[in-house]
Amino acid sequence: MLTHCTPRSARLVVHVALASASALLPLAAAATAESAQYRASTANSAPNGLAVVIENKPQQNKLNLQALNNPYVSGVALQIHWSDLEPVEGNPDWSKLDQLFAAAESSKKWVQLLIFPGFFSPPWALQGVHTEMFPLQYGPGKGTVAKLPMPWDAVYLNRWFTFVKLLSDRYGASPAFRVIAAAGPTSVSAEYTLPSKREDIPTWLNAGYTPEKYAAAWEKTFRAYAADFPNQYISVSMGFGLDIDERGKIAPRERKETRQEIIDEAMSALGHRFVLQFSNLDGFPGAGPGPRAVGFVIAYNGRVITGLQLRTSCEHNSGNMGAEGNPALALKKSIDIGMQPNAAGQHINYLEIYEPDVLADELQPVLRDGASLFK
Repeated sequence: MLTHCTPRSARLVVHVALASASALLPLAAAATAESAQYRASTANSAPNGLAVVIENKPQQNKLNLQALNNPYVSGVALQIHWSDLEPVEGNPDWSKLDQLFAAAESSKKWVQLLIFPGFFSPPWALQGVHTEMFPLQYGPGKGTVAKLPMPWDAVYLNRWFTFVKLLSDRYGASPAFRVIAAAGPTSVSAEYTLPSKREDIPTWLNAGYTPEKYAAAWEKTFRAYAADFPNQYISVSMGFGLDIDERGKIAPRERKETRQEIIDEAMSALGHRFVLQFSNLDGFPGAGPGPRAVGFVIAYNGRVITGLQLRTSCEHNSGNMGAEGNPALALKKSIDIGMQPNAAGQHINYLEIYEPDVLADELQPVLRDGASLFK
C-alpha cells in the first residue's frame, strides 16, 4: 500500500453532458411557470437536485440535449468513452463537450462529466501497457471479452492523466462545470469496480494484483484530479476491491476493506471537494447489496457531498427498477429510497435519472415531486 500506511484506495467516476441551447425542445408536460422554482443556478457551488444522465451515441454527430429543457432538472451528467474523445493521441475531438457546455451554461444547468477509460481506452493508449482479457461486467456489451489495462500500470495512468489535464485546460473555467468523476484505475465505468467473478481471480493473481497496488493507483489519481480541477467537485463512484490480500490469498474481507480505504483516501486528498456517489439505485427495498450500499452513502449525508444515480431507465426497464410494467411507480420507489434521511435527518445532495425517464410525459409528475424534495 502507501509507504506511510494510509488506507488503501481505489475507484472513481467521471460524467459529462453536451448541449446546444438552440437544440433544446420544450417538453409537453413541462410548465414554464415552474422553471424558476426548480432550476438550479450555476452560481450554486455544490451540485444539487435532480440531474439527467445522457449516454453518448458515437454514431451520432451531436448529443440530443432536449432533456436540459426539463424544468425539474438542475444538472446533466454525460457518460462518454475516452476512445470517443481522443481517438488520436494529443488530438481530442471536443465537439460534443463544446456542445454540452454551451447548452448547460445557457440553460443554467450544472455539469458532471463521467468519462470512461479502462476497457474504453483508445488503442494508442494501450501500447506498451500491461493488459489482460476480461469480459465486460455490465452495461452495453456485457460479456464481451476485451483488453483491460491493469489499474496500476504507470504508462497507462500517465497517458490518462495527460488527457485529464487537456480536459481541465479547456473546460475548467466553465461556470457550469460542477463535478468530474475520478477515473483511471477503473474498468467498465467510473465506478471503482473490476471484473471479480470466480473465474477472473486467477487472471488477477497472475497479473500481480494486490490491494496495495490498487490503492496506490487511486491515491495517485486523487492527487492528479485535485491539482487539475481546483474549481470542481470530484466524485468517487463507489465500488469495491477484489477478494485478494497482500499475500495473494483469497480473502473476502478485502472487498469491503478496500472500499473503505479508497473512500478514506479520497476524503484526505480532496477535502471538501469530495463527492461520494453510488450509481446503482433502484426501487427494491430490503437488505440486499443494493439497499445496503445506498444506506452506506446516506450515512455520509452532511459529512460530504453525496449523490445517487439510477441503475437504469425506469421507462425502459421498469421490472429491473422495482415495478414491472409501471415506470412511474418504479421511479417513485427509487426516488423514495434514495431520498431517505440519515439519522441526523440529512438528505443526499443530488439524484441522477436517465434521459428516457426525464423525457417521458407520464413521468413528469414524479419528477416534479422528486425535484421538490431538494428545495
